[in-house]
Amino acid sequence: MTPAINAAKKAKIRFQIHEYKHDDSAGSYGEEAAIKLDVDGKRVFKTLVVSIDDEKLSVGVIPVACQLDLKRFAKALGAKKAAMAQAHAAEKTTGYVLGGISPLGQKKPLVTLIDESSTGFDTIFVSAGRRGLEIELSPADLCLLTKGKFESICK
Repeated sequence: MTPAINAAKKAKIRFQIHEYKHDDSAGSYGEEAAIKLDVDGKRVFKTLVVSIDDEKLSVGVIPVACQLDLKRFAKALGAKKAAMAQAHAAEKTTGYVLGGISPLGQKKPLVTLIDESSTGFDTIFVSAGRRGLEIELSPADLCLLTKGKFESICK
């Protein structure tokens, strides 16, 4: 069990867990998940921790096939600038290791923006809290559990 799975269970939402053997030599954790689970990369979402105005951390949840648009991300939060957070800060704040950061069950819940492309699917996949483990759930449930907001945040 991971904090992400526990959060989904506690909320009594419908979800499914998918596990695969993680390969440390894989280049992209999200792309590896899409390939090994045989799921379109547009339905597998990665969780990115972003520094806003050099002060606060936030989370962007975007398809693994896309890149985060930092300008759009900052604008959506009413900030002047956004940059990728330092790995150590992301791990310490969320309680997860890189490649296994889940938008759910974070040690310190962060403001979360979910790319609006997710709403085109009945379910999407996000990290369940460790490498090689994904949770499949509806975008609406993800938004509800993270107290997130749908925005166009991809390039």
